[in-house]
Amino acid sequence: MVETKRKRGRKPKNLHPETLDPSTNVAGGATSSPQYAFDEKDIFFSVANVELIEPSPPRRRGRPSKKNPKLSDTSKPPPILSPSRRLTRLADNVAELAVYNGLGVNNLAPERRDMAMAAARAVSSSMDAVVKVFCVHTEPNFSLPWQRKRQYSSSSSGFVIAGRRVLTNAHCVEHYTQVKLKKRGSDTKYLATVLAIGTECDIALLTVDGDEFWEGVSPLELGGLPALQDAVTVVGYPIGGDTISVTSGVVSRIEILSYVHGSTELLGLQIDAAINSGNSGGPAFNEKGSCVGIAFQSLKHDDAENIGYVIPTPVIMHFIKDYEKNGAYTGFPIIGIEWQKMENPDLRMAMGMKPDQKGVRIRRVDPTASESKVLQPSDVILGFDGVDIANDGTVPFRHGERIGFSYLVSDKYTGDSAEIKVLRNSVIHKFNITLDTHRRLIPVHNKSRAPSYYIVAGFVFTVVSVPYLRSEYGKDYEYEAPVKLLEKFFHAMPQSEDEQLVVVSQVLVADINIGYEEIVNTQVFAFNGKPVRNLKNLASMVDSCKDEFMKFDLEYDQIVVLQTETAKAATLDILSTHCIPSAKSDDLKT
Repeated sequence: MVETKRKRGRKPKNLHPETLDPSTNVAGGATSSPQYAFDEKDIFFSVANVELIEPSPPRRRGRPSKKNPKLSDTSKPPPILSPSRRLTRLADNVAELAVYNGLGVNNLAPERRDMAMAAARAVSSSMDAVVKVFCVHTEPNFSLPWQRKRQYSSSSSGFVIAGRRVLTNAHCVEHYTQVKLKKRGSDTKYLATVLAIGTECDIALLTVDGDEFWEGVSPLELGGLPALQDAVTVVGYPIGGDTISVTSGVVSRIEILSYVHGSTELLGLQIDAAINSGNSGGPAFNEKGSCVGIAFQSLKHDDAENIGYVIPTPVIMHFIKDYEKNGAYTGFPIIGIEWQKMENPDLRMAMGMKPDQKGVRIRRVDPTASESKVLQPSDVILGFDGVDIANDGTVPFRHGERIGFSYLVSDKYTGDSAEIKVLRNSVIHKFNITLDTHRRLIPVHNKSRAPSYYIVAGFVFTVVSVPYLRSEYGKDYEYEAPVKLLEKFFHAMPQSEDEQLVVVSQVLVADINIGYEEIVNTQVFAFNGKPVRNLKNLASMVDSCKDEFMKFDLEYDQIVVLQTETAKAATLDILSTHCIPSAKSDDLKT
């Protein structure tokens, strides 16, 4: 029996679904103090529990499954909806509102009946703008970066907006090789062009050449931000059928949400309408038939039912205006700091704050951020662009509501300036800062770029990213990956603009590397005594090396020593043995 050695990392934990991972809370690009102890009775929402509404899965070639899908018992009567709930049940066919479970809308008050019929007609007239998105994906293989994975197909939803454009989710067209759109009631699929992909906000912009696709389609109008308890209707093409589907509910929460695809935090809506696979990219309508958001993810939990999330129109408009202004998507700006709440009165007193002053304390400043020139650790941020920040990091938001101050930051555009008011040594200072996006030491996305790699003497060097960790350790990479890498993922900041975390991904066994075969996912610190800034820097130093030996300093105080000429000569044979076309990726050749 062959023993499979486990990759270096922590043992998997049998966690409750309620358990939060010990990552910091992000706000305004800044992170608050990490919380490591959680009560499962108190904490319910977790990024680990939130899932993207994945596009409908592909159907593999072959015989159909023998097992039929379990359908609900049709002998049981459908549930009786209350008149108020029935009011918001907007259907494609207005006649469906006339009779539902034996109770007609005539039983409603006249004003409610008229409102229900008008809402149904408004949404029904907008459904022709909802399209089905077909995408063929070809993902990179981050574990074998010179290859790509087997292509697969998916279907999701989208909708037409002004300017002959279509909106959908970014994760619906991630790593796309071909995208096609089909209108409601049509049997023709039209090839689409991807204009922009917003990774952080999970939005993609498409278009179709030619006039035929746009004939008879009226673009949707984007409405404003809805209020709590406003009725919403989600329309799309979810799993379970081929025709358009309609579900309804109400807005149950408006706050800063974790966007799973982009690993960022932006304004979002929580609704109680059923959202399933394939609903991704579909519009959410209000009672007037205006689009108030895009369905994009849902909460999966044993104690939760029908909790879905919608990208609101302020985020959508920011994405569209960003594209129109710059000709490309530039992202949502953040402040490159980590911050701490100031709710403790003794802490405020020690920081020199007056009783009427409120704010948050800066823990760390990203050295690559422009804010590092004016902000310092232990500064207290009192306000942003004239808006006072509370001790818990919130700012006023509409009547009777508060929201994280990151909303003020993300509402601006890359390159915009903002005034930040800080308290330093009991003295108030005001600084003008230029807002920008900031990179992480371990990036969350490669943004459709092929992974970088470099091979010498069978040693495969690559750059650590979240897709790489997921490829190596699966969905539970936050518990399976090596502790050293996880510490850098959660807490490390880049010290320079071009810094990367370079590791030995694996060793392709050959005579030249005997004794080094078990080195896996170990960081490279230096080459021949010189620090390694990034993978291109390492490849350049190795290629130009004229010394007798090559010495690599690795994590855990390991070293690798190889004869230079012998190692370089053995590389070609190793590449040929493993059918690898090149010793380095294309981006390292320039």
